[in-house]
Amino acid sequence: MLYRHGDVLVQSVPALPAAHPRPGVTLARGEVTGHSHRFSCPKGVQLYQAGAETFVEVLSESADLIHEEHATITLPRGYYKVWMQREYSPEAIRRVLD
Repeated sequence: MLYRHGDVLVQSVPALPAAHPRPGVTLARGEVTGHSHRFSCPKGVQLYQAGAETFVEVLSESADLIHEEHATITLPRGYYKVWMQREYSPEAIRRVLD
């Protein structure tokens, strides 16, 4: 299953790779607006970092991913890979700014 939350993409994965726990519940901060893509309940999720990749484990029955400009997405218990949408321009491939 693949979810899109603005410029953040979240995909269900069967398991976590070798990764290190990461503090907090924020997946991405908006460079333009200052809003952030984050989980509403800190105790219901654990973020992980594996190199440049980010993963999420939803520990509770479900977790709400929120942002001021996007509809809330409810993720069921499980593991997820997270990445930021990119855009192409002749100068470079870059992350979409929120």
